[in-house]
Amino acid sequence: MIVYGDYECPFCAVLDQRLAELDVRVCFRHFPVRSSHPRAWPAACAAEAAAEQGAFWPMHDALFADQGRLEDPHLWSRAESLGLDVEAFDAARRSAAVLARVKASFRAGVSCGVVTTPSAFLDGVLHPGRDVLAALGT
Repeated sequence: MIVYGDYECPFCAVLDQRLAELDVRVCFRHFPVRSSHPRAWPAACAAEAAAEQGAFWPMHDALFADQGRLEDPHLWSRAESLGLDVEAFDAARRSAAVLARVKASFRAGVSCGVVTTPSAFLDGVLHPGRDVLAALGT
């Protein structure tokens, strides 16, 4: 399942929790919706920066677990609690390379018809918004 999500979207967090209960392999793609979730872009960059130290999924889980705290001090604290080199994490988070990866993910979503979060492709079919949960029987 390919999931396009936004770390500040409450429905994305619900979907993420539901997927954790299922036997499904997930490919997460960033789709930060800046107009309604201004902290989603920095959070997506934080996940990508954590990935550079082998901790994408732990950071991903931590971001969804506490969506109310996505500002810099909280991102640094998460990185520290995950055992990351915080200085390298912060430099990567602000780097052009990480921003380019998040933008590429967003553009890929747009090019394949994603307009909202969460959206997912299940068996090649796009399920936008809350339809994803319905497709999973939730």
